[in-house]
Amino acid sequence: MSPAGERPTRESVLDAFAVESEPGRSTLERYLRLYPEYARELVDLSRELSREVYDDDAPLAAADQALIDAAWSQHAAAMPAPMTDPFAALTVADWRAVAQRLDVPRQVVTALRERRISLVSIPRRFLGMLAEAVSSSVTQLELSWGPAQLAAGRSYKADGKPAIGGQVTFEQVLIDAGVPVEKRARLLAEAD
Repeated sequence: MSPAGERPTRESVLDAFAVESEPGRSTLERYLRLYPEYARELVDLSRELSREVYDDDAPLAAADQALIDAAWSQHAAAMPAPMTDPFAALTVADWRAVAQRLDVPRQVVTALRERRISLVSIPRRFLGMLAEAVSSSVTQLELSWGPAQLAAGRSYKADGKPAIGGQVTFEQVLIDAGVPVEKRARLLAEAD
């Protein structure tokens, strides 16, 4: 196991015990007498080696399968539903139709799609009209509103990587889009 005069290592003692032809009680007692410093490890290994392997290939009983299915259903029900982006499936033509339906310039709907507009600055009435135009709910729009994302199809020629600035107010986007004062007042109104 080791050079003359040196005590064998724990690993070499356990390896030697594991390959004994008769790993019974007498072999364990002999190893315990020879290597008392490894008593706990030897006993643990002996128990592990003498343990019966239970290999059951029989199918589960119907009651057991029902319990597993019920637990899995409970787990699946507790999982949060995946968040879907209400804007993800809309095509360019759809966005054009949304802009016409809301009676706003396309750059306003682009700012909405990219979420460059602060959600709290959008009037509830307009948010409801937007939700209806994109076949969604106001709640789903609110939940999907997060940090602005660059549209995948847009590209810029610049020295650095394009970045989105902070969100701006809905009114500011309308001003930047050149929406006349009267129309802006109508879009910003909370009631009809």
